[in-house]
Amino acid sequence: MSRATPATRMLDTAKVAYRLHTYDYDPEAANVGLQAAAALGIEPARMLKTLMVELDGKPACAVLPVDHELSLKKLAAALGGKHAAMLPVPTAERITGYHVGGISPFGQKKRVPVVLEHSALAHATVYCNGGQRGLQLELDPRVFAQVLGAKVVEVVAAG
Repeated sequence: MSRATPATRMLDTAKVAYRLHTYDYDPEAANVGLQAAAALGIEPARMLKTLMVELDGKPACAVLPVDHELSLKKLAAALGGKHAAMLPVPTAERITGYHVGGISPFGQKKRVPVVLEHSALAHATVYCNGGQRGLQLELDPRVFAQVLGAKVVEVVAAG
């Protein structure tokens, strides 16, 4: 597995401290994020998933813990939009340059607005995809938000 991805190159260029972790990606897992957390032995609240959405016809990115669902309504409100929906897989892959299961919020082909779930800031470090299946980045969530210019708000669905 190559450890050089657009995500790692972006972080290296920005001189951001991070750690890489590899694990055996299971495409058959009921929840690949929970599977990644279990494989790396970390609590699910620290493992973040990257979801690509369409907000009023334009792409955006939501990053939240793998054990929660995204509230499209909260996301739209956070970014000042009216309607949000998940992007179709081919569109998400084209915009990001990554394959689903390996989409990182870092180093995407097209820069889009990013929202980070505020609960991520409760941890010293969090994990997110490093740009390929089976590769996770570990970094400070405050640095994460700063590098991406992410809006840090609550975007998880209630319940």
